[in-house]
Amino acid sequence: MKEATLRQILVVTDGCSNSGMSPVAAAALAREQGITVNVIGVIDKSELGEKGETEIREIAEAGGGLCDIVFPQQLAQTVQMLTRKAMTRTIHQVVNKELQEILGDSGMTELAPEKRVQVAGMVDELGEKSNLNVVMLVDTSGSMKPKMSAVQQAIHDFSISLRSRSGQSRMAVCSFPGKGKHLEVRIPWTEKVEQAHQLSSDLAMSGITPTGPAIVEAIALFEHVQLPQSLSDRYRDAHFEDDGEGNLRDHVF
Repeated sequence: MKEATLRQILVVTDGCSNSGMSPVAAAALAREQGITVNVIGVIDKSELGEKGETEIREIAEAGGGLCDIVFPQQLAQTVQMLTRKAMTRTIHQVVNKELQEILGDSGMTELAPEKRVQVAGMVDELGEKSNLNVVMLVDTSGSMKPKMSAVQQAIHDFSISLRSRSGQSRMAVCSFPGKGKHLEVRIPWTEKVEQAHQLSSDLAMSGITPTGPAIVEAIALFEHVQLPQSLSDRYRDAHFEDDGEGNLRDHVF
C-alpha cells in the first residue's frame, strides 16, 4: 500500500520582505499546488514590528499553514511543534472532507463518541506513517546573522525528529537571498541532515529579503522528489475495501 505524502515549506525569517512578488501571493500559489506554508518569525527583543507580524500571519493564512513568533532559543522546539501541528491539521481536513461525503454536512458531529475516538486515533496514525517532504527556507538577510547558530541547532534537532517517524521523511534546506538569485539550495533533498553546518559557511548575507520569489522557487523543488498517491486516496485505501462488485465498502464506521 502506497503511503501519503505531505508537503511543507517552512519559512524562518526575522523581517519583512522587500523585493519581488508578494510572499502572500506566493504562499497562495504553493497552497494551490498542495504545499502547506508555515512561517516562524525569529526575533531579538521586539525588533519584528507590527508590519512584520502581519506579513508572517498573512503568509501562513494564504499558505494554509501555521505561524509563530519566537526568540532564537525557542526556535528548535517551535520548528518541530509547528511542523507536526500543520501535518495533523492537514490530515484532519482531508478526513473531515471524506466524512462529509459519507455522512453529509454534519461530518464528525454525526458520529457516536466511540467512533470519534476511533477517527482521532486514525488521524494520529496517518500523521506518524505518512511521508513528509519539508523545505526549510531560511532568511539570510543581514539581521539574521547572529541567529544562525540557533537556526543550525533547529535544523539538527528537526532532522532527528524526522528520523524518529515511521513514515519516510525528506528535508531540503535553502537560504534566501542566494548569490545572484532569489534562493540557494544549501542542503539538497536528504533523509539525513547532519551536514547542517553547511548553512553557515559562505552565506550571502544581504539587506534584500525576497521572501515571495524564494517561496516560488521552493515550490519547484518538490518536482524533484517522487510523489506517491494523494492523501485522499491513501485514506480511502486504508479505510474502505472493495465489496467484490466494484463498490467501496466502509470498514471503519
